[in-house]
Amino acid sequence: MGQKCLVVVRIRGTVNVRRDVEDTLRMLNLVRNCHATLVDDRPSYLGMLRRAQSILTWGEASKETIALLLKRRGRTVGNKRLTDDYVKKLGFDSLDALAEALYDLKVRLKDLPGVKPVFRLHPPRKGYKGSIKKSYHAGGEAGYRGEAINDLIRRML
Repeated sequence: MGQKCLVVVRIRGTVNVRRDVEDTLRMLNLVRNCHATLVDDRPSYLGMLRRAQSILTWGEASKETIALLLKRRGRTVGNKRLTDDYVKKLGFDSLDALAEALYDLKVRLKDLPGVKPVFRLHPPRKGYKGSIKKSYHAGGEAGYRGEAINDLIRRML
């Protein structure tokens, strides 16, 4: 089984969150609502996602979605936009080449020097389709959603 790149989005706020869940969210760099990050699907990450599944939603990101996230919402330390010039200093040809490397898990977002490991997104256009308190499979928004995460990310950019 090949590893996949997952995009994780925090969809609920901080009130009445258990301490262990809060610690998990901090480890994932998801300290605020509508923040997203990229992780791989190793068992330690999947355990963290399961622990905080009532507050997060996640799924397999496409290359196009990762490229869009980097172009529109990628930031460097100092809150400057991520540009092709900056990415060339890191050793990649372009933002698309970086997106390809992230998708193929050749590089991790948190290992890139000077690049913020989190994407600050808008709330989704037209709102969430279901309740953010129910799981995705029960008609809500939280938890694992597979390929459907790409649609949500596009609405949040």
